[in-house]
Amino acid sequence: MSMETATFPKIELIQVADVVAREKGIERDEVLQAMEQAIQKAGRSKYGQEHDIRASIDRQTGEIRLVRCTEVVEEVEDEITQITLGEAHKRDQKLKAGDFIVDPLPPIDFGRIAAQTAKQVIVQRVREAERSRQYDEFKDRMSEIVNGIVKRVEFGNVTVDLGRAEAVLRRDELLPRESFRNGDRVRAYIYDVREELRGPQIFLSRTHPDFMKGLFRQEVPEIYDGIIEIKAVARDPGSRAKIGVISYDGSIDPVGACVGMRGSRVQAVVGELQGEKIDIVPWSDDPATFVVNALAPAEVSKVVLDEDQRRIEVVVPDEQLSLAIGRRGQNVRLATMLSGWDIDILTEQEESERRQEEFRTRSKVFMDALDIDDVIAHLLVAEGFATVDEIAYTAPDELTQIEGFDGDIAEELQNRAKVFSEAEQERLNQRRIELGVTDELAAMEGLTPVMLVTLGDNDVKTIDDLGDLASDELIELLPEADFDMEEANAIIMAARAHWFDDEDESEGGAGEGDGDFEDTVDPAKNKEVD
Repeated sequence: MSMETATFPKIELIQVADVVAREKGIERDEVLQAMEQAIQKAGRSKYGQEHDIRASIDRQTGEIRLVRCTEVVEEVEDEITQITLGEAHKRDQKLKAGDFIVDPLPPIDFGRIAAQTAKQVIVQRVREAERSRQYDEFKDRMSEIVNGIVKRVEFGNVTVDLGRAEAVLRRDELLPRESFRNGDRVRAYIYDVREELRGPQIFLSRTHPDFMKGLFRQEVPEIYDGIIEIKAVARDPGSRAKIGVISYDGSIDPVGACVGMRGSRVQAVVGELQGEKIDIVPWSDDPATFVVNALAPAEVSKVVLDEDQRRIEVVVPDEQLSLAIGRRGQNVRLATMLSGWDIDILTEQEESERRQEEFRTRSKVFMDALDIDDVIAHLLVAEGFATVDEIAYTAPDELTQIEGFDGDIAEELQNRAKVFSEAEQERLNQRRIELGVTDELAAMEGLTPVMLVTLGDNDVKTIDDLGDLASDELIELLPEADFDMEEANAIIMAARAHWFDDEDESEGGAGEGDGDFEDTVDPAKNKEVD
């Protein structure tokens, strides 16, 4: 249907929209949509909130068009915004249900209140569009290093102007003794971007390990190109740091490339981090080698690994102990963070004394258990035997290979070891029975007689008692077992297995009998039991 639409020229609107869009960095069309919404709201204030009033702005001329829409429906629910099909046909026979009758309205003479309302709507919509644009831009920029200018400092938290957005550098993400004033330039790492009710929140950090990675990427072209990779970073922010680097080109030294000519590259990073000392460590896939490198500048004389516990024992010369540990444990703490292994440091003297004590203890056990003199006991310990059971059940030729041992001596030692071992097993079994530990628990796989006695001493006497334990409780009760969490959990689940069998039997037997309980409801399962 044809009609004359009430319009009036507003070329200034297009110019204003262009300026706002340019300043806020958002699309011009979003600004014009905000203006249309504001005019629409003013129109409803004038002609009635219940009317369906719509506004549009010509994108070329800036002309405003204000109309009232009435929906054509079969059955009217709202007399103000809807009209029946019969009434609509009086105006135009071509109209059908779902169409809208559009009536032009005269232009609005904006009063003070209407203009203020329109302004608030425009400002709000522009702010929302700006926030949406900021979030879309920065959500993909996480893990980047950005430069900004300090806008304000409140309670130690720094608000940074990034040009097209504001970011927050919280006090705990600043280096110790670091302070900023308004107008200072700051470089930081984007570690999180969140969309919150008050708008997108961009969080910066200068203490994050990846901030140091990013600084080296900017200073060392080989890292940027992927020839050298930073495999690990450990920081004590503002004080000291260690980084593990590896080169994928055999002709390039990763440490030398990161240090730079006369230390120029590493000094650029140190300067940005307020003098934080940086140790650059060659990366190695071998944990022992990497830990030795990570403990530099301390020298290491011996390394012992426990792969199950991810623990590594490092022996250093006596005069190197303080250097290996570092001031307030800093050196060994950073090396632990860098390698991911727990590091225990011993001096050569401490390690020697401990080995001698172990040697004496094991020798005494063999002397008492096998009724042998100290010379033979020392030979067995020196050969690596740690328990009587190892002697009892080892291959005979392993004993005969020991210097001074012949077949008769080996056979006699094994016989004595077996007798002692069987007697010890019987003693432990009797002690287990005295403590009231059940045969059912004793039959469980993975529990030795010694463990059963320890459990009995701690009032764990049945498989139900064992099933009631948590994995960490079992590990704490049996430290000599050296269980990891997975092994402890497997034992506990095996102890609980009969609980589930009992449940299955009770469910299966619920429907048996003479029919008195047919079609009853099990409240625990909330379903019919057959």
